[in-house]
Amino acid sequence: MHRLMYISNRPLCVVNPTREPDLEFEIVVAHYNEDLSWLKKNSSECCIYTKGPAKNSPDPPLTFTPLPNIGREGHTFLHHIVNFYDKLADVTLFVQGRIDDHVDMTLDEMKAKCMGTTIGQVQTFPFRELEVFDHWGGIPWEQYPCWKRWSSMESAKMKETPLQYFQHYISESDRIPTAVGFAPGAIFAVRKETIRQHSKTYYERLLDKMFLGDMAHVNPETGHYMERFWLAMFNPDEYVQWEATDRADTKRNKDGQLARGRWYRTPMGSAIDLGAIRRGEVIDSPVSSPATSLTTPSSPETAASSLGDEEDMSVKSKEL
Repeated sequence: MHRLMYISNRPLCVVNPTREPDLEFEIVVAHYNEDLSWLKKNSSECCIYTKGPAKNSPDPPLTFTPLPNIGREGHTFLHHIVNFYDKLADVTLFVQGRIDDHVDMTLDEMKAKCMGTTIGQVQTFPFRELEVFDHWGGIPWEQYPCWKRWSSMESAKMKETPLQYFQHYISESDRIPTAVGFAPGAIFAVRKETIRQHSKTYYERLLDKMFLGDMAHVNPETGHYMERFWLAMFNPDEYVQWEATDRADTKRNKDGQLARGRWYRTPMGSAIDLGAIRRGEVIDSPVSSPATSLTTPSSPETAASSLGDEEDMSVKSKEL
């Protein structure tokens, strides 16, 4: 109850964008020990959750709410949605404590873009392109040296495959998708109506199954998969490719993102994870090959779709 009173008494900034006036705007920040000085001039718009040591707590005028250090940013974002489901700002920007390794826009530029977000849209930000996820039996971490930082950490192993988590808690359907598109770093903005297309119970269950109980760990495997599921959860029409042939006709969608089925794929064997850079010309990398049989989804070898040609990726590892 104290938690609810704390946030409900914090004023939300009212802005007046050209498209739609008087929208409440809020920045939800998943913080550990990052320098948050870049947020200070927007302190009244921030809802900061910190999971780090007290010595790394944000300095005034920034205020914060401590959370247990579990679940990565996925736990933080779901915690906010569940606790403020009925009091969400009109537009919420979800970010991590550091964003300059994923975004090349100023906070003012990001906010201006956020305020043009429409119902049903998931706003993402360059320079990182949307990437493809199709490892439905589990990411073969050993084949991605660029992700060693995460694979080498102690983690809580998932109780189900990514496919099962997606079917049971995201799509709530038995359908097997070919792939989904996601924003690396889980930096995105949505309208409250987009969040509320799902019930509060939906998010409570997702929080419980992904990040509590056996998954209440500083680095649960589920955290890496939730990062890949946000966009598909909010707008499956745009970010879920159900069939290999279900591919957009154009390279980019109306929001400037790589369109359905045209998402960037991190090359296997790449030593550096820089992603595709939107500022440059990106060679299209279709996600179009037939998916491998998923008759035994518990097996990464059979559940991971082999989509696209690793030799035709948007940015070769030697170029990264």
